[in-house]
Amino acid sequence: MKVLIMYDSYFGNTEKIAQALRDSLGKDAKAEVIKVSDCKVEQLNGLDLFIVGSPTRAFRATPPVTAFLNSIPPNSLNGIKVAAFDTRVAPEDIKSSILRFIVKAGGYAAKPIANMLVKKGGNLMVPPEGFAVVGNEGPLKEGELDRAKVWIKP
Repeated sequence: MKVLIMYDSYFGNTEKIAQALRDSLGKDAKAEVIKVSDCKVEQLNGLDLFIVGSPTRAFRATPPVTAFLNSIPPNSLNGIKVAAFDTRVAPEDIKSSILRFIVKAGGYAAKPIANMLVKKGGNLMVPPEGFAVVGNEGPLKEGELDRAKVWIKP
């Protein structure tokens, strides 16, 4: 199985999730983890699984992730399994009830990423997922790396 895990990361948390996903796929998978700034659309050719991750910034993926996804030609992901994840501050960790309401209404990055992947022809393998960080910069909450490894298992 040929897998590409593309991510963006500001504080290293999303990268850690991407690496945990790679490690969980086992030795039979030829899995590559690559930062969005180093990724080319041509690398999508011949993939069995394409996973995209981003920190949630202003209720969506980072601009580089969004730009990359927009650059994928229509139907280029036909026949490819896809998955999307984000890193985020968990709603229960947001002190302000007003801000918590705004976050709940605005959402997180994983679902819009998944929608873009499907729009490009991808077959969603698992529901989009979020992994919690402590505060705006992290670290990841305890247990999130283990949860990531279970999330991606087919």
